[in-house]
This record gives sequence, C-alpha cells and structure tokens, in this order.
Amino acid sequence: MTFVFPAPETPALPVAGSSALFPARRVYCVGRNYAAHAREMGGDPTREPPFFFMKPTDALQPVPADAIAEHCYPPMTANYHFEAELVCALSRGGRDVPVERALDLVFGYAVGIDMTRRDLQDEAKSLRRPWALAKGADLSGPVGPIHPVSQVGHIASGEIRLEIDGVPRQSADLSDMIWSVAEQIAYLSRYNELFAGDVIFTGTPEGVGAVNRGETMRASIAGLGAITLQVV
Repeated sequence: MTFVFPAPETPALPVAGSSALFPARRVYCVGRNYAAHAREMGGDPTREPPFFFMKPTDALQPVPADAIAEHCYPPMTANYHFEAELVCALSRGGRDVPVERALDLVFGYAVGIDMTRRDLQDEAKSLRRPWALAKGADLSGPVGPIHPVSQVGHIASGEIRLEIDGVPRQSADLSDMIWSVAEQIAYLSRYNELFAGDVIFTGTPEGVGAVNRGETMRASIAGLGAITLQVV
C-alpha cells in the first residue's frame, strides 16, 4: 500500500513493567459518572443515563512513571480544568457485550486526567454545540502506564486523588462511580462495536478546577501509582 505522505505513527501508551506499548484505537470518555460531580456540573445523577464524548486518539499524552512530564497550556482558553480519572484499556472487543462478560475485554487500568477548556465547553453548552474543541486540545489526555489486569486485578475501589502543588483538589473513592466499568463497556457496545486498543476515561469525581502555567498536577489512584505533570 502506498500513501501520499508517510502515515502517522499509531498513538501508544506505556505498559507497567514492560517495554511493550499499548496501541490506542479510540478514546471514549464518560461524563458525570460520580454523583457529587454530576451535581457540581448542574446534572441530576438520579435521573441521567450515562453519556459519552470522545477525544482524538492523538490527544493522549503518555506520562512515564516516576517522572515529571511537561504539559503545555493550550491556546484559546483562559480556564483550563483538570479531571482525574481511572482509565480502562481494552485488549478485546465486541458488540452488545453483556455486563457480566464486559470485564473480559479489559487489558488493564491506568491513571489519567481529562483536561478540558472549560470556557469553550461552557460556551458550547450554551449554544448547543459539540464539545470537540473543549475536550480535544493537543495532549489533553495525559495517561500513565497501563497496569495489566494480570498484575492488579480489576480496580473497582480505592482512592482517586488530584493535587495542585501539593494541595488536594479532588479526592473520592472509585466505588462512588454511578456506572461501573463493566456497565460502561456494556453500554458503549450497544452503540459502537468495541475493539482492542479502545481506551475509556471512566469519569471524574467532584472538585474539578482550573490549573495555571507553572503549577504541578499530581493524579493518583490506589494500586496504580501516580502521574505528575508541570503545566508550561
């Protein structure tokens, strides 16, 4: 096969304890999946079904363990928000996957941050427009090493936390999710066939807020370690 210009490299994420990389195919994100955050964003967690948006795959920023990565503040925003999340990576796919079989698709889990141009998102909401520019900024999906299920099991509880310059801003337990990882996978598979390489950001707890140039973000999840990024 001949391309008119060299094909771009496949976006890939590191795998904990291995030199192998996880090739990313699609990036799905679930919104308002913690009750307190749903209320924080003006939603009603007692009535809303799960909803999803997507990030471009090349918006992923691989973040190595035990290092401080640089994260560039994007243009066209003055209100850039952090959202710490558990990230689920799939090594198998399927369509109409039953909830009881959904976790069979999971390769592993990682710490991630869904970075958001909140001012652009708020404008898009008010005008009933898509969120693409708000959620799809370059490198707006920092993700740490993926920990295989064979090493850590399925992560369903434990603290998820984000600090800015050492000050706690988000702290909750993964068990507070409204929709479990298995339920998210099953729900998504009713709309799109899922494939190996798909990545799911599973929602953020309350406490989201702005980060500024010069500040350092540290996101952590019990059992998965932490990622650290300095905003430049």
